[in-house]
Amino acid sequence: MPLVPMRVLLDHAAEHGYGVGAFNVNNMEQIQSIMMAATETNSPVIVQASRGARSYSNDAYLRHLMLAAAELNPQIPIAMHQDHGNSAATCMSAVDQGFTSVMMDGSLEEDGKSPASYEYNVEVTRRVVDAAHAKGVTVEGELGCLGGIEDGHGAGLTGDEALAHLTDPQQAEEFVAATDVDALAVAIGTSHGAYKFTSEPTGEVLRMDIIAEIHRRLPNTHLVMHGSSSVPKHLIDIINKFGGSMKPTWGVPVREIQEGIRNGVRKINVDTDNRLAITGAIRKVFQEKGSEFDPRKYLGPAREAMAEVVKDRMIAFGQAGHADKIPVVTLDEMITRYSG
Repeated sequence: MPLVPMRVLLDHAAEHGYGVGAFNVNNMEQIQSIMMAATETNSPVIVQASRGARSYSNDAYLRHLMLAAAELNPQIPIAMHQDHGNSAATCMSAVDQGFTSVMMDGSLEEDGKSPASYEYNVEVTRRVVDAAHAKGVTVEGELGCLGGIEDGHGAGLTGDEALAHLTDPQQAEEFVAATDVDALAVAIGTSHGAYKFTSEPTGEVLRMDIIAEIHRRLPNTHLVMHGSSSVPKHLIDIINKFGGSMKPTWGVPVREIQEGIRNGVRKINVDTDNRLAITGAIRKVFQEKGSEFDPRKYLGPAREAMAEVVKDRMIAFGQAGHADKIPVVTLDEMITRYSG
């Protein structure tokens, strides 16, 4: 099966009431981990690459790794997504490289750090929608600003600062009407990275009520939760047991993500959990086998550890069991649908 537009996956998820995990990748082992989990659980896949990942891996490597994943797993529908595009040029360069979905993060200015005006966000997102839809490519926008920084992208807001930049439901309604985005990422108090919350999040810092209100206003818009790793304590413990020094931290509980799915969330971004699993597995090999120098002997366990996390999320989000039920829709067919 060729790479598919992300809109196809989100439409099916909405029709059947589940969410789809979107997992960040930088190298071959991470893509393999995702496909291992998807094959075992019969899950559709969103693989996403940030600007940092594209710079680290090079677009040509990423593109061919994705094509290899599609060739080796023809039964699995795979969307290739640009995460946090900082400009129209970044998004369209991803389209040129074969990405079937792009995110235009106009909530920040082109530097990827400074909160942007609403007017700027609407203008640049609309420009990307017009250009991407003309090629059948899905577009995700963002309204409001998340805390933390991911691969150099983000305003670096603290928890309290992030709560001052939450998505306004009425403005979300206006934004979707003005831009015609396929999916909308909303700011509800989450942050990028491992250090999201200093204690288990409550309704005061993780505003799931905002998602419910936006879904009430926009029942046909696919919502997206960024910064949604759960940061399991056992993964932190493994890292620290084998030489790490991570501080106590809390992520987004899976039960809260499931509540979001019941209120229109169709795409859930997960990156930190996978990084934690990989790092813990590698540290374990290095400490237990100090003479080991074959990368396959530590990247292999790392790949398996990440696959277990991805599998758990695919099951928890409800996407397991749906891969073979999703209709095959091409980019050309999406062009016709958008133009109609």
